[in-house]
Formats: sequence, structure tokens, C-alpha cells
Amino acid sequence: MIETRLLQYFLAVAEEQSITKAAEYLHISQPTLSKQMMDLEENLGKQLLVRGRKKITLTEEGTFLRGRAQEIISLMDKTESAFRENEQSISGDVYIGCGEYRSTFSIMQIIRSIQEEYPDIRFHFFSSNADAIIERLDKGLLDMGFLLEPEITPRYDYRKLPLREAWGILMRKDSPLADRKEISSADLANLPLIMPSQTSNSHHMTTFFTEAMLKPNIVSTYNLIYNAGLMVEAGIGYALCIDELINTAGSHPLTFRPLSPQLYSSVYLFTKKYQVFSKATKLFLSRLETSTGSL
Repeated sequence: MIETRLLQYFLAVAEEQSITKAAEYLHISQPTLSKQMMDLEENLGKQLLVRGRKKITLTEEGTFLRGRAQEIISLMDKTESAFRENEQSISGDVYIGCGEYRSTFSIMQIIRSIQEEYPDIRFHFFSSNADAIIERLDKGLLDMGFLLEPEITPRYDYRKLPLREAWGILMRKDSPLADRKEISSADLANLPLIMPSQTSNSHHMTTFFTEAMLKPNIVSTYNLIYNAGLMVEAGIGYALCIDELINTAGSHPLTFRPLSPQLYSSVYLFTKKYQVFSKATKLFLSRLETSTGSL
């Protein structure tokens, strides 16, 4: 079994790209750290470090271990934080996974009200697509995830929230379609499309095009909207995305048009079944339960 301390040492070497600098950072001797790394490689039966003249780089196995070590250390920190909570007051960390949705502004308002009452509660957001959020939920690195129309699996508890997002097309303002108030599937026939990469919402997209008996011309995919916007601005294609994520007002070169017929996705709260929550996380979930009735 690998000790957590060795993983921390290994991460320091990977970050500093030097045994000497890592040893200084860790306040241990260089020979001790060097031996620890050799012992780690021997225990795993794999070379992890390429010891060059000027810097240390990672092998393929070393890169894999770095990712897993970061996850393990993060989970240990999260667990220790939960045990350090003061019995008389609520403090600690809440870890939330969320995509880019305008509707979650309501959730941010809940967080603000909690922090006004409990300033020792810290919220940590991981922003990505549904697939990456589910992966981190599985590993215990997140307490919950807010997902758009996710694939329902039995290992999760989930609840549909009174929040939803409208889908449409992000395009350049000089596009011929910019004169339309709404965009139909027929309007998109043969046009280069930039599509969201996550597996969730795929049935929505499939239905939208198959009902018109069209096969979309997908030239690129994305997981977060910023780069999709840059691709549209560069003239690569038209991005299928949800509304209000990019401010297209004023002199911005892009504009957004909703789909016709209108296409919406609901927001769901996902947590692992039988998960034990910290006091801070329980407080947030309680406030969310109370507040969503008025959202």
C-alpha cells in the first residue's frame, strides 16, 4: 500500500520538476527524497520519473499516477475537513459540480445567504460537463452535481429542480441566419455545427434533428461554452448551446437565436446513494430544499 506521504512527495517532485527544489519545499534532505522516489518506483514496478540533466519529467505511468495522487490527496483533505468541524457551529467545505447554466444563479443566491450567516463555510465549484462531474461524484470528490437532463442511474439519488435552460444557436452577427427570430432544424441543414460533447442531452439533440429527418453536419464539439464562442467567432460553424451564457449585446460579434420548436432542458440535483454529508453540506441541501419552492 502506498502511503499518502509518498504521494505528496511525488506530487512535489512532479510540480517542481526537480528533486532538489522539491526537497527544499518539503523541508527534507535531497538524498532522502531521491531514495523515497526510487522506493516508490520499485514498489510499483514502474519507472515514474525521467531524470534529465536540467529537469525531471514524468513517464506515461508517472503522469497517470499524478492524476490519481491528486484525486487521493483531494479526497483526504475533504475527509479531514469534515472531521474538523466545530461541534458548536457549522463550518467546513462543500464541493459542488456544475455546468454552465444561467439558471444556477438562484443557487448562488442561496450560497450567498448561507455565507452571510456562516462565514466559515467554504464552497468549491468544479465546472465541467456532465460526464466529468459524474466521474468526480463516483470518486467522492464532489458532494453533489447540478446536471442538465442527466442519464438516470440507480447508484444516485436525484431530484428535478424548478430550473430549466433554453437551447438555441450561437452565430456571428453577419450570418444570414441572424435575421431570423428563431432557428428551425431545416435552417441548419448542411451547415457546420459545433455541438456539446456530453452524453447527457443527446436524446434532445437527436429528437430535434430526426423529427425533421436531417443528419446534423457536426464539425466540432465542446464541453464548455467559452471555446465554442471562439470557434463561432472564427467562422468554424454554428454552436448549439443554451441561452444567456455569452453576453452578445452591443458590439459583440456574436448573437443567439432560440430553436423552433423550442427546446428546453431541466436541471437536476444528483448525489450518491447512501452518502454521508458534512454539516455544511446538509445545511446547503436543506436551504436548497426550502428555496426551490419559490424559485
